[in-house]
Amino acid sequence: MARLRLLALAPLITCLIAGPAAAAPVNCESPGYERFGPASVTGAIVGAVVHEGHAYVVTRGLKPPVLAEIDLTTDKVVRTAPLPDGPADGEPEGGWATAVSGGKVYVGTYPVPDLYSFDPATGKVERLYSFGRKGGFVWSLAAAPDGKLYAGTYPDGKVWEYDPATGAARNFGVLAPGERYVRAVAADATTVYAGLLDKGKLMAINRADGKVRELAQGPTGIGVVADHGDRVLAVSGSTIIDVRKDGTDLKKVEAVQLDALTEAADGTVYGTSRPDGAVYRYRTGDSGVTKVADPPSEGDETRRLALTGDGTLVGFSGSGGMWRLDLTTGAARFFDLIDIGLPAGPERPQSMLLVPNRAVYIGGHFSMEVRDLRTGEKRRFRVPGEPKDLVRRGNKIYAAIYPSGQILEIDIKTDQLRSLGYLGHGQQRPWDIEYDPVTDKLLVASAPLGAKLDGALSIVDPDTGEKDVYEGVIPDESLMSLSLDSANGVVYLGGDVLGGGGTPPTKTAASIAAFDLKTRKVLWQTAPIPEYRTFQDIKVHDGLLYAVYKRNSGTWIALDLATRTIKHQGTLSGYGELTVHRGRVFAQTFFGGGNAYELGSEAKQLATGLGDEWYTNPQLHFEPGSFNAWTLVGRDLAKVRLDPGCPVVTP
Repeated sequence: MARLRLLALAPLITCLIAGPAAAAPVNCESPGYERFGPASVTGAIVGAVVHEGHAYVVTRGLKPPVLAEIDLTTDKVVRTAPLPDGPADGEPEGGWATAVSGGKVYVGTYPVPDLYSFDPATGKVERLYSFGRKGGFVWSLAAAPDGKLYAGTYPDGKVWEYDPATGAARNFGVLAPGERYVRAVAADATTVYAGLLDKGKLMAINRADGKVRELAQGPTGIGVVADHGDRVLAVSGSTIIDVRKDGTDLKKVEAVQLDALTEAADGTVYGTSRPDGAVYRYRTGDSGVTKVADPPSEGDETRRLALTGDGTLVGFSGSGGMWRLDLTTGAARFFDLIDIGLPAGPERPQSMLLVPNRAVYIGGHFSMEVRDLRTGEKRRFRVPGEPKDLVRRGNKIYAAIYPSGQILEIDIKTDQLRSLGYLGHGQQRPWDIEYDPVTDKLLVASAPLGAKLDGALSIVDPDTGEKDVYEGVIPDESLMSLSLDSANGVVYLGGDVLGGGGTPPTKTAASIAAFDLKTRKVLWQTAPIPEYRTFQDIKVHDGLLYAVYKRNSGTWIALDLATRTIKHQGTLSGYGELTVHRGRVFAQTFFGGGNAYELGSEAKQLATGLGDEWYTNPQLHFEPGSFNAWTLVGRDLAKVRLDPGCPVVTP
C-alpha cells in the first residue's frame, strides 16, 4: 500500500525536485499537444510570365509548388498544375525563374535547382534537367530567339545553356571569382547577359564560343537585366546601368531601386520600385526616372511586368497579387490571386507572437494570419513583406520586415498598419526586434544584403519612427540576435562574420558584444569559440548569456557575463531560438525532426517530432503561468506541453 501511495505521488515529487517554477502538480497525460490546422496559408508567387493572352505564375512555399494559368481576358485562374518531385533530390518549393520558348512555359525551381516545362496545349508538366544538388536555386531564366534557354544559378554562380530540342546542357563556368548568384539573365541572337549579385558585375557571354567579358561594374549587386535593342539595361541598387552591347557608351543613372522592367514598342522602359512598388518610366538619355503611378500594390515586390496591346501595364506581385495599370489615366486595379482562383496552401511561417488570452499572430510571406483565442476564428491580412520577427508594446505589434528593412506597426484591435519607415544604411535583413520598456524604444538587430559585412543595431522611437542606426557596432560582422537587460540598460548582440554573404569575411569567429543604451557605446566584445562563425540566437538570464550557434550548427553555450568565460556548453540537434520562461531557458531547433529543450548545466530534451517547417527560426511562445507553448507541428499551429517534469512529447 505504501508503494502505491508513492507511485501516486510521483508526478508531484518530480515537480518539487525540478524546482520552484514547477512546484505545482503536473498533468503529464498524453498526447501533450494540440494542433489547430495550417498556421499560415499563402498565395505568394515567385516566377511569372505572360504568353498569348495568359499569365503563368508559380507559387512560393507550397509543397509541391503549383503552376497556375490566368486568363487575362477574364482575370481568372483557369488551370493549375503541380510541379512533381525529382527522383532523388526532394521536392521543390517554388520557381523564381520562368520563360517561354517554342510555345511552352519553362520554370527553374528551388531548393532543388531543376528545370521543368509546361505545355499549355496538353497541360503536361515534365521535369527536364537538374543544375545541381538540393540547396540550389535557379534564380533566372531567359529564352534566346532560337529557343535555347539560359539559366542563372546559385550557389555555383554559373550561367547554363539548355537546348529544349535535344536536351543538351552546358555551363560557362563561374563568371567572376567568388561569385555565387547569377540573379538575372537576358539573351539575344549572339550573347547572354548576366547580372551578378555578389560582385555587382554585368557580364556578357558569347553564345558560340563561351567567351566572357565584363560590360559594367555596379555599385552593388545586380538583380535585373533587360535586353534593350542595341543596349543592355541592368539595375544595381538605385543605379540604372545603360550600356551598348559592345561595352561602349556606358551610362549610370541614379534613380530608384527597380525590381522589374518591361519595354514598350517606342523604346520606353517601365519599371516598379522597391520597396514601395510605385511605377516609373525611363528612356536612354534621361537623367533619371519619371514616376508614372503610385504603387498598385503598396510595398510589394514585382515578379514580372508586361504590356498589353491596349496600353495597360500588368504586374505580378510576390505577395500573391496581380494588377492592371491604365497608362493613360493612371487608374489601377488589384486582384488577390487567391480571390481569383489560385489554390492557397500552408506555407512555412516566418515568425510568431502570442498576445495572451487574445490571439496568436503568425507572420507569413506578405501576410499575417491571426487565430483568435477567444473564438477560435482565423483571419488574414496583407503586410508589405516578410515579418522576420515580432514584438509587442501595449496594443501595438511591431514587425521587422524583409526585404525592405521596414519597421511596421500593427494595431491589435483594428489590424491597421502604420509604417515607421526603413532602417536604411543597407540594412534590409532585420533578424531580431525587442522592446525596451525603460527607454520606450524598439531595438533591431540586422544584416546587410550583398557584398557587405557590417550589420547594425537600430534604436527606433515607436511613436515618431526616428531611428539611430549604429552600423558596424560589431566591426565586420552582421547582427543575428540581441538580448536586452533593461534593468542595467545593456543590450547584448550576437554576430555573424559572413555579413551579407557576398564578400569574404575578415574574421573567423563570431562575437558577442555588450552595448550601453545610455552612453551608446560598446562596453566589451568577445568571441567565445574560435572558428565558430555565426550566432543564431542569444538570451540573457540570471547572470548568464545563453547562445545557440548556427555555424557550427547546434552548439550552445552559457557564458558567465562577469568573467566572460563559458560556464556550460553542449550540442543540440540544430539551431533555433531561445526563450526565458518561469525562470528557465528553453530552445527549439531545426533538424533531427524538430526538437525542444530546457537548457541548464546541460540540455534536457522536452519534445521531438515537431518538424522542420519554420521558414526563419523555430520559436516557442509560452502561455503565462504554464509550460504550454505555442509553436508549430509540421506546418500546423500547435500548443505543446513543455513541462520539464513530464516525459518527452512526440507528436
